[in-house]
Amino acid sequence: MPIDNLRFLDAIVVRASLDLVSQITPSDLEKPTPCAAWTLHGLLAHMATQHYGFAASADGESHLDHWRLIPLGEDPVATYRDSVKRVLNAFVPHDLDARKFALPEFSTEITFTAEQALGFHFVDYLVHSWDVAKTLGLPLEFQQEVLDAGLRFAESIPDGQNRKAPGAAFGPAVNEKGPSDLDTIVALLGRSPSWPDAKPLA
Repeated sequence: MPIDNLRFLDAIVVRASLDLVSQITPSDLEKPTPCAAWTLHGLLAHMATQHYGFAASADGESHLDHWRLIPLGEDPVATYRDSVKRVLNAFVPHDLDARKFALPEFSTEITFTAEQALGFHFVDYLVHSWDVAKTLGLPLEFQQEVLDAGLRFAESIPDGQNRKAPGAAFGPAVNEKGPSDLDTIVALLGRSPSWPDAKPLA
């Protein structure tokens, strides 16, 4: 996919995540999420941290310190908003497509193309937007262009024992279908579309 198209789609899902996060109240932060290991506070900290990690990689940084969990502080929504600004600005440069991304949380042995890195980021925040929406009981819709790209990326991610490893980006695919393409995407990436009625998955 051309990098400009991917950058555009990534910005859509990241901004959608911010719109959802902006509706979080302090009492929401201890709510369970579709990611069994995290409350909403933990999920939000992860999401903010990953933005900073990807931004550092876009800037040519490779140290794992850039991926260490950050505190949300007294205003978690503001902290997340700052992380969104950081990553979207990091993805702006016109030469982004020529850069190599070190993503030590994915591999310390190889680097990734900008298309691969933005693809990871895009599908991650497409799914995390769904996580936050489900946790808050809010609706979430994306235009078909976003869903088509998300489905392609989700189908391309290998499913197997590696998804059961500690720290895996996604849990094993769930054999559960919902009525929408977004349901299919989240099921492919380890979520139950019927959460919270179904048992939460890592």
